[in-house]
Amino acid sequence: MKEQKRIYEGLITESLPNGMFGVCLDNEDPILGYVSGRIRHSFIHIYTRSYRVKIAVSCYDSTRTRGRII
Repeated sequence: MKEQKRIYEGLITESLPNGMFGVCLDNEDPILGYVSGRIRHSFIHIYTRSYRVKIAVSCYDSTRTRGRII
C-alpha cells in the first residue's frame, strides 16, 4: 500500500546547499525542504522569500522536520 503524505504550504525563508531550503509553514513552523526530482530535472530555479511552495511530509514523521518540495 502506498504511503500517504500530508501536504502543507509555506514560504521559502533561506537557501541551503545541496538543493535544501528553509521553509516557514503557514502555521509559523520551520521545516527543512528538499527539492523533488521533477523540479530538479526541469531546472526550475527557486528564490528566497518570493516563492510559496507545497511540501509533502511523511505521515510517519512525527516531528515534521523534513519534507519534499513539490
